[in-house]
Amino acid sequence: MADMGLCRQLAEAVGAGESPLIPKIFEALVNDDEAKVMLLASPPATVEELAQKTGLAGEAITAMMDSLFHRGLIFKAAKGGEKKFYRVKSIPQMHDSTSLTPGISRQVLDLWKEYMRKEWPGYGQMIMDFLPGPIMRVIPVNESIEPQSKILAYDDAVKIVENAKTLSVTNCSCRVISGNCEKPLEVCMQVDRAAEYNIERGTGRAITPKEAVEILRKCREEGLVHVVDNRQTVGHVICNCCDDCCLNWAIMKGPKKWVAPSRFAAFVDVDLCSGCETCIDRCFFEALSMQDDFAAVDPDRCLGCGVCTVVCPTDALKLKEVRSSDFVPA
Repeated sequence: MADMGLCRQLAEAVGAGESPLIPKIFEALVNDDEAKVMLLASPPATVEELAQKTGLAGEAITAMMDSLFHRGLIFKAAKGGEKKFYRVKSIPQMHDSTSLTPGISRQVLDLWKEYMRKEWPGYGQMIMDFLPGPIMRVIPVNESIEPQSKILAYDDAVKIVENAKTLSVTNCSCRVISGNCEKPLEVCMQVDRAAEYNIERGTGRAITPKEAVEILRKCREEGLVHVVDNRQTVGHVICNCCDDCCLNWAIMKGPKKWVAPSRFAAFVDVDLCSGCETCIDRCFFEALSMQDDFAAVDPDRCLGCGVCTVVCPTDALKLKEVRSSDFVPA
C-alpha cells in the first residue's frame, strides 16, 4: 500500500488528478517504491536509467518491472533493440489492464465499479473535448447487410480476424468489474500487438481465426455489439459490448460521442414486417419503435450494429450503406 501523496501524483499522471477514487485504486495496487519508480517511467526508460534515477539495484528494478507489467501498470517498448518500460498512460488503459490481472481483489474491482458510475462519464467527456472525433466505432453484423451495399475490410469483423497475425481473447473487463452481468465473459478479442501483450501477461489466450469467428457468432446470438478502434486499420481490439456494463456507452449523451456509428443504418421493409416487436428490446440505443403497427428506425439514434436484424423472423430489417468509405479515419 503506497503513500496517498504518491498515489495522487500517479492519478495526476493518468489525467485524473481531481479524482477521489483513482488514488485509492493506486493505493491498493502498489507500494511506495513501486509508486516512485512508476512516476519516473515516463518517458520510457531502461532498467539502467531507472536504477540510476532511484538508486535501486538493477536486479530490483528488473523484478519490479516484471511484477508491475503483470499487474497492468507498466508496459514494454522495444525501439532500436533497447528494451524500455513506461507507466500506464490513461484511465481506459488502466481500467482494462488492471481489472484483468489474475487474482485481482474484489476491493479493487469495486473501486473501479464505483469510479465508472460516479466519475467516468464526466472524465470521458472531458477527453472527448480534446479529440477530433470518436475513439471507437461500431461495426455491423455481416449477415444483416443488404447485398448491394459495399462491405470494406474495416467494416467486417470476420475479415479483421482473418487478416490478423496474432489473435487473443480475454474476459471483458467491463463485465469483470460489474460482477453480475449475465452475458458471456470471455469474448473481448485483441489483434496483433494487443494480442501479444495479453498472451504474455497471461490475461488472454491465443486463438485461431476459426475460434475468433465462432466467438463472433456467439456474440451475435447474444445481442452483443461489435466495437473496434475508429480507424481503417484495426490494430487493437474487437470489443463485444452489452448494454449495461460497457464503458463505451457512458459517453454517448454529450455533443461529442465516444463511439462512432458504422457506415450502415437499419431500415424496415414494411411489406415484410409482421409487427411482432421482437427487434424493439434488442436495440441498445432506443432507435426502434412501433409506428402504425410496424417497426420504425430513428436514424439519429441508430448506430448500424445490425443486432436487431438477426432476430427478425421475416427478414424485414436490413442494414444499408449510408456513409462513404472516407467516414472512417485512415
